[in-house]
Amino acid sequence: MASGDYGGAFSRLEWMVAGRYLRARRSEGAISVIAGFSLVGIMLGVATLIIVMSVMNGFRTELVGRILGAQPHISVLSADAGGIADFDGMVSRLRENPEVTRVAPILERQVMASSDAGNSGALIRGMRAQDLATLEAVADPEEARGSLAEYGEGGVAIGAGLAQRLRLGVGDTITLISPRGLTTPFGVAPRVKGYRIAYIFRIGMSEYDRAFVFMPLAEAQAFFKMDGRVDAIEVMVGQPDEVERIGVSLGPSIGSAGYLWNWKRANSGFLSALDVERNVMFLILALIILVAALNIISGLIMLVKDKGRDIGILRTMGLPKGAVLRIFFICGASIGVVGTVLGVLLGVVFTQNIAEIQSAVEGILGTSVWDPEIRMLTRVPAVMVPSDVVMTTVLALSLSFLATWYPAWRAARLDPVEALRYE
Repeated sequence: MASGDYGGAFSRLEWMVAGRYLRARRSEGAISVIAGFSLVGIMLGVATLIIVMSVMNGFRTELVGRILGAQPHISVLSADAGGIADFDGMVSRLRENPEVTRVAPILERQVMASSDAGNSGALIRGMRAQDLATLEAVADPEEARGSLAEYGEGGVAIGAGLAQRLRLGVGDTITLISPRGLTTPFGVAPRVKGYRIAYIFRIGMSEYDRAFVFMPLAEAQAFFKMDGRVDAIEVMVGQPDEVERIGVSLGPSIGSAGYLWNWKRANSGFLSALDVERNVMFLILALIILVAALNIISGLIMLVKDKGRDIGILRTMGLPKGAVLRIFFICGASIGVVGTVLGVLLGVVFTQNIAEIQSAVEGILGTSVWDPEIRMLTRVPAVMVPSDVVMTTVLALSLSFLATWYPAWRAARLDPVEALRYE
């Protein structure tokens, strides 16, 4: 073959020779096994990375969704210890902002909740009945008992975790104890009062379900001696991710009577931990793909050594160095591309059917996959983000191509005279 007869880069000849090398004969069984393990390794690495990233995205979405449903996006806190006095006027001004979807004055204090079964710390949140009815996490929770309509008639609403801990049900009486009571000659006496439970809710986040007690605002003001004042005003907005920008526009409605605090600041440590965990998991699982790519290097080096005579003959027939490089590059890249495509398909199919797979595993094992005490983990959430799939695909292909380049370069540099000397 003369060099002038060569068909050009990635010609049919190069694909044909590469295809023959990939179809290993019995004498090349070790090379075939290494190539197979490399392909399976890349496939599993890509699939695992897609599945894990999707599950972590699902957990983040679930957690943030529950946080945003149970706590205000923006809180207007009192500038002094006495609370906000003209809160109705401030509520009216805040509602005029087009980006605000809900505004509610609240009174929040920590108390001791007690029953015949024991004691537990609790967080009282005083709120008007009409405002609580618009709080979706409580008005439409995962699980509810009783009637929210009786909330404004002297009844209180408590979380299911707190009710379970104190062994209370709808209609029972929960005793609340506040250290801020009456001043007597012997000191400050704790304030103790019992309230009928009208409604029990389960939001799905244990820290809320085990602590929250919603009480009518007027009753909370009387209990804590905060007549005509509230601690804060909670604000819900249409775009929770834009709370910093929206907070600036709320400034004129607040004036000097308060200051702003948003959900991102309140949960900054939690959100940062999720982001760090996600990045670390990505790096760790990317090592699986790297190991599989290193197997491509070892397999191709063995293939180059085994095909030394063939390379020498092709070179003496006029095949350019670049063509030899591309032949072995095609061999290695094919393993990477096929493994990546199969891994993407496996990861996408697994993620889309993760609920069914979880049910099947639980049926085989006869037990729950996740601890049922942690309510939000009774099912595995998965949200597949296209950018994560693209990033995983690009990473796998890049590592495969880089791993292929060195053995292919060695094959192209092989001297045909040296390759044929001992043949």
